[in-house]
Amino acid sequence: MDVTLHLAQDPEADALLGRSPLAALVGMLLDQQIPMEWAFKGPATIAQRLGRDDLDAHEIAVHDPEAFAALLSQKPAVHRYPGSMAKRIQQLCQYLVEHYDGDAEAVWKDAATGKDLLKRLAELPGFGKQKAQIFLALLGKQLGVQPTGWREAAGSYGEPKSFRSVADITGPESLAKVRAHKQEMKAAAKAAKATGK
Repeated sequence: MDVTLHLAQDPEADALLGRSPLAALVGMLLDQQIPMEWAFKGPATIAQRLGRDDLDAHEIAVHDPEAFAALLSQKPAVHRYPGSMAKRIQQLCQYLVEHYDGDAEAVWKDAATGKDLLKRLAELPGFGKQKAQIFLALLGKQLGVQPTGWREAAGSYGEPKSFRSVADITGPESLAKVRAHKQEMKAAAKAAKATGK
């Protein structure tokens, strides 16, 4: 895995996401309740604070939980909720160590079908169905991981040029389109709630 992603809108952070399967997974895990660029810059910030040039699932899995939470809480914090996200990242890394010998790429490397890959992603701590579908779409659209039926398994996120999620962000222009789509979805949900539908 060595591609250029544009999710953090920061060259160093994006380079790490493009070469490190674990960094990409951690960025996706962090991508909730904060701006996307902040989430995907998180893995590079964590690696830097650990004094590393990449993340290591084995190291994070056994890191002292309080010290790891403190590391994420340093200013600027890695997430709006650094303590709970530190716990989730450690749970993800512990799961990867237990089930994939710490190799994040093994989650998708030998997946036979998109359905199989979606199941594996949805089993990861912190990944519900929607997050798993978005990451599956990112793998298929930008990282060349395309098992049979991957688009169908990714649902609407797998549609070409759908601009629904991080899977479609390749630069500032597509980022603006994804943001606009998310704002439309929020407005529609708010309107539906207001009318009681």
